[in-house]
Amino acid sequence: MAKLVLINKPYDVLCQFTDGDGRQTLADYIKDPALRKVYPAGRLDRDSEGLVLLTDSGPLQHQIAHPSKNKFKTYWVQVEGDIDDQAINKLNAGVVLKDGRTKPAKAKRLQAPELWSRSKPVRFRANIPTSWLSLSISEGKNRQVRRMTAAVGFPTLRLIRYAVDRWDLQTNGEPDSPASLLQPGQYISLTVDEPKSSDSRISKPSSKKRARSPSRSKNTSRHFSSDPSSQAPSHKQKRHRP
Repeated sequence: MAKLVLINKPYDVLCQFTDGDGRQTLADYIKDPALRKVYPAGRLDRDSEGLVLLTDSGPLQHQIAHPSKNKFKTYWVQVEGDIDDQAINKLNAGVVLKDGRTKPAKAKRLQAPELWSRSKPVRFRANIPTSWLSLSISEGKNRQVRRMTAAVGFPTLRLIRYAVDRWDLQTNGEPDSPASLLQPGQYISLTVDEPKSSDSRISKPSSKKRARSPSRSKNTSRHFSSDPSSQAPSHKQKRHRP
């Protein structure tokens, strides 16, 4: 069995557990000593927010993060300007960057989601609208999403990773509410079957539920936690997903 942690990495937090310069890291939010042996399955830039997966399993980390596995990562992207169909079509077809053409993406307009406030407010330019899109890519080029939206004329203002393959920021199976999203610094700990090195399939539990203590199910267990200083307020169970 392997541990798998899903955390909503806050803005301005490093995707690692230590830093010699005193900057915030994942250790400021994941304080359970039992989870200190997990490590990121893929990275997320300091100035980006959202889902980071961590595991103590080498085979699981490989299945999630290795480029050869072509796992899609989905981002919610706020851009400067009202993004149009022409730009969406270009993203879907692949755009030319300095390090080559990107693979075809899955892009679509997104109604502005109801989200947490960012620690550093997004800077807007007066009289210039903003818009949101959902962008799914199967590559991991350096700062790829930001460069892709800039290439089609819509610079990224805010970038949130919503999903990695089958895992996402939703904390349970009830869709359609921002209240169901993991809040910044909150995480869920799962126990999952460790894949064999030759197995390209990873099973996701059928649902994710908030839990005060680990589940006793046969194949998976869960623990929902958050840093006390960033505890999200309680919400009703009515859900709305953008």
